[in-house]
Amino acid sequence: MKRNKFLAVCASVAVATLALSACSSAAPDSSPSKGKEVTFWGTWSGDQQRQAQEMIDLYNGSQDVYHVTYQAQEIVEQKLLTAMAGGDVPDVVLWDRNQTALYAGKGVLHDLTDLVAKDSVDTSQFYEQAVLEMTHDDKLFGLPLTVDNRSIFYNKTLFEEAGLTPPTTWDELATTASALTVWDGSSLKQAGFSLDDAGLFNIWCYQAGCDLLSEDGTTTAFNSPAGLSVLTFWDQLLNQDKVYKLGFGDGTDPFAEGKLAMKYDGPWAISTYNKVEGLDYGVVEPPTGPNGDKGAGMGGFGLIIPEGAKNVDGAWDFMTWWSTQPENGVKFGEIAGWIPANVEAANNSFFVDDEHYGGLIATMEFAKVRPIVAGYSDVEGLALIPQLQKFLSGESSAETALSTAQSEGDALLSKAAAGR
Repeated sequence: MKRNKFLAVCASVAVATLALSACSSAAPDSSPSKGKEVTFWGTWSGDQQRQAQEMIDLYNGSQDVYHVTYQAQEIVEQKLLTAMAGGDVPDVVLWDRNQTALYAGKGVLHDLTDLVAKDSVDTSQFYEQAVLEMTHDDKLFGLPLTVDNRSIFYNKTLFEEAGLTPPTTWDELATTASALTVWDGSSLKQAGFSLDDAGLFNIWCYQAGCDLLSEDGTTTAFNSPAGLSVLTFWDQLLNQDKVYKLGFGDGTDPFAEGKLAMKYDGPWAISTYNKVEGLDYGVVEPPTGPNGDKGAGMGGFGLIIPEGAKNVDGAWDFMTWWSTQPENGVKFGEIAGWIPANVEAANNSFFVDDEHYGGLIATMEFAKVRPIVAGYSDVEGLALIPQLQKFLSGESSAETALSTAQSEGDALLSKAAAGR
């Protein structure tokens, strides 16, 4: 309807019924007050955004003081820095926890120490490593929301047919993977174990009893006999036992197709594999290394408040509602499949009694985060992983790969420490 026609209709109704207000083009909102606005940023979109929105709706419906609105951002860290320069930051942000120490050091994040003290929030209710990842200079800059790790996913059908049980040591891993590998001449038909991700070196390093960085965090430490033992074992699996071939199943998921007996994977894969018809799989904690060391990496998301947020109280209320109340952690697990960083919630029967989540929860007991040192993410992404990929593809020896990664990594740490 055009504007002039709209006004004409309203005028005629007013004369006839004295109800001009009923034709107002901006009728008053009769719904109850939404509360003070809390702007929530995160990288989750699509299904993940819809899952998070369910929790947001629960929170908004649980009280009428605050109202949370989620806004998806492609690169939330970059967008946050831009927003700070313009003086218009969100109130709360969901992001990968390993970003916290880096941005806390830049003065981007609000120190939560006083809020924790005021409300007597017990941070020991979270996995200790997750809290550590959101701590900088002995100050807390965020609350952990979810945790994850990589554990061994194995095809139960293939194991039962071969009369095997999941491996608990590196030696058993090699033997079991070999027994479950099937070649037809030069063609790999069934792989015993996947070795397609050099980024999982940290897991193997922990299992081998080696350190990624020196004790003071100023230099790399993976170029060591223990670090070399990891690459030696990879070489055995890949080139001697031939339990895997790089590029196997490219463009497909060989585990879902029943062509891969074992792999490292995390909680994000469970909902997908549970939908695969005929796939019977289990999840167990990673095998121990040569000296009996356990090792697994911990990742996950956390919630932070940016410096300059307009509604700190609302952000804090929302953060604590979601992360410190175990029932809300379990609820989100039921909705989205993520493991809560709240220990009580993670040990709820929903997780521990599940044949898939149970193995991941067991691994959480010894999983630890990557080094919380400025520049380490670059060490891994720009120095270590590229050299490990060269090793796996046969372009470099183990010694050369680790030595080169060490020199490049040390330079990156030095640059980060100097603030350049």
